[in-house]
Amino acid sequence: MEPMDIVGKSKEDASLPKATMTKIIKEMLPPDVRVARDAQDLLIECCVEFINLVSSESNEVCSREEKRTIAPEHVLKALQVLGFGEYIEEVYTAYEQHKIETMQDSLRGGKWSNGAEMTEEEAVAEQQRMFAEARARMNGGAIAPKQPESDRSLES
Repeated sequence: MEPMDIVGKSKEDASLPKATMTKIIKEMLPPDVRVARDAQDLLIECCVEFINLVSSESNEVCSREEKRTIAPEHVLKALQVLGFGEYIEEVYTAYEQHKIETMQDSLRGGKWSNGAEMTEEEAVAEQQRMFAEARARMNGGAIAPKQPESDRSLES
């Protein structure tokens, strides 16, 4: 990909947040595995390229259907066309979960509403549980059971 391949953007403009990507990479690996900075940069570039590839194919699917807005169905069809059909079910499940969470956020008055239903500690615990589930799915293992709602600081 040439530096100006992305419409009106230079290569430096088209990236993903490095800190977030580094965190994701590290969470997917065993604790004793280190990743060289060059390898992290390469993984980030691969992610950007994958997003560009799927976006471009989604646009092609959308255009063939004479639509002007890329819809989730177009993205799923693009994944199929690009040979990623085995991931469609998992992607669709994640999309459905996102829709449910978005709907719940809007019913509560927004994501950062003062009427939060869980404490910060509960939110962190839930986030860690979801990360563990994602790691298990990515590693082909079973999803770890949800931990009881007890105070985990007593376990230390």
